[in-house]
Amino acid sequence: MDFYAIKPYIYWGGVCIFLLAEQGFSYREPTVGRARRWLANLPLSVMNGAIYHLLYTSAIVAMILAGQEKNIGLLNVWILPEWFKIVAGILILDFSIYLWHLLTHALPFLWRFHRVHHSDLNMDVTTGNRFHLGEFLFTGLIRLAVVYTFGIGLTAYILFEIFVNLSVQFHHSSIKVAPWFERLWALLFVPPFLHRIHHSVKIRERDSNYGVTFSIWDRMLGTLTTGVVQEGIVIGIGSHREIGQLGFWRLLVLPFTRNTP
Repeated sequence: MDFYAIKPYIYWGGVCIFLLAEQGFSYREPTVGRARRWLANLPLSVMNGAIYHLLYTSAIVAMILAGQEKNIGLLNVWILPEWFKIVAGILILDFSIYLWHLLTHALPFLWRFHRVHHSDLNMDVTTGNRFHLGEFLFTGLIRLAVVYTFGIGLTAYILFEIFVNLSVQFHHSSIKVAPWFERLWALLFVPPFLHRIHHSVKIRERDSNYGVTFSIWDRMLGTLTTGVVQEGIVIGIGSHREIGQLGFWRLLVLPFTRNTP
């Protein structure tokens, strides 16, 4: 069966599983009603996913197949084992997201869009796809450029999409995870405690831990923060602390309002 035909089932299956787990094994009680947040997060997820699929999925697959046929891209030019191309493709795609994520914090124009994601007052699996459509469209262009430049193969791209979706759902979720497991997981990957720091209202904490699937990029480039008392983390951004400011329609216009921290 075509991967892109079953991809929505994989994604929404993950959302449902994590939502159920959060109800029984929550890290902490929410400070605002879940329903009010979900009425913004879930419509954003559906809208972004549908538009992204219409605009980019066919283009990305066509570019991958053309690259393999015509030897376009660095991984297609060199004679390399197939397994190496797959591993390299996944790492390249994840590192590109790390760099893009860093830029959305460093550049004021991009932060206008990315702060929609950070404006959530609590974190759970629905936060993982709480993004402004503008950021989703920019991300699609970046992904096209990376696929073309490096000649990412179809297998690598499909595996990457599976890994990144599950990783984003896991590290945004509010499930209670054993500390020993999180510390072990954090050696290579991003557990909830690392990404919770990234969603802190404190700017110095927010501007760290940019990794999406792998934590190694933060370790290598000095953007990793670990020594934060988890119970004291306040989620969100300082400029928007009222749930009434954060409905679906308000989030759509948020990038075009005053740019404050």
